[in-house]
Formats: sequence, structure tokens, C-alpha cells
Amino acid sequence: MIYATLKTVHVLSIMVWIGGMVFAHFFLRPSVAQLEAPVRLRLMHDVLARFFQAVLVASLLTLTTGVWMLGRVAKQVVQSGGNFDMPLAWTVMAALGVAMVAIFMHIRFALFKKLDRAVAASDWGAGGAVLTQIRTWVSVNLGLGVLVMLVTLMRWTN
Repeated sequence: MIYATLKTVHVLSIMVWIGGMVFAHFFLRPSVAQLEAPVRLRLMHDVLARFFQAVLVASLLTLTTGVWMLGRVAKQVVQSGGNFDMPLAWTVMAALGVAMVAIFMHIRFALFKKLDRAVAASDWGAGGAVLTQIRTWVSVNLGLGVLVMLVTLMRWTN
């Protein structure tokens, strides 16, 4: 029951994160592109502020539940007398997941802080440049997230 709960929280957190990136990148951004810079940047700032709060929780839940599930499986294998060898797909998933969290932390705590300052100062040129950087890193994270999903769903092993 605990493992199933952990896995459910893990998958739901990933759905929020990847789904939000898809929405923001492919639907929201193109729709607001025609707005004047002050309106566009304020809107994106407000949307990203809310989204990044959700992703902060989702990313930490994803890491915590992932480590906990790995630990439970390893403990059960060792307690039954076996040797735990983590499957390649799990290793790839864990490594890419940690990279995604690191990238998100850069987006949230470095780039978004710059966007926050630019919007507060009504510096629309600087805000647009930072938003472009955020979009680039979100694209990288989205690509990594899709790769993790492919590795997981295809069940690639050693």
C-alpha cells in the first residue's frame, strides 16, 4: 500500500510538471505573443509565479518519492538475501530526474528572480530577454521529461 501511494504521488507530480510545461510552451506562450510587452510580461510573470510554486512542490515530491521507492525495493531485495542491482532504466530516470530538478531550480531561483526584478522595474527589454532564457531551459527540461517517460514506458533495461 505504501509503495502504491508513493508511486501515485510520484506520477501525479510528474503529470503536473510535464503537463504544465507543455501547456505553457505550446499553448500559453504563442497565445500571448501578440500582446504588448508590458501586458505579456506581467501576465507571464504572474502565471509562471503560480506554476513555479506548483513545480517546486511537484519536483520535491518526485525526488522524495523516487528515492523512497528505490530504497524500499533495495531494502526488500537485500533483506531477502539478494543483491540489488538498479535497472538501467531506473538509473537513467534517476539521473535525468535530478538534472531536471537542478535545471528547474536555476529557472526558479536565478532566472525568475531576474524576471521579477525586470517586471517590477518595468524594464520590458530585460524581461523579454530573461523570458527567452526561461523558455529555452523549459524546452530542455521538457525534452528531458519526455525522454524519462520514454525510457520508463519502454522499460529499457541492462
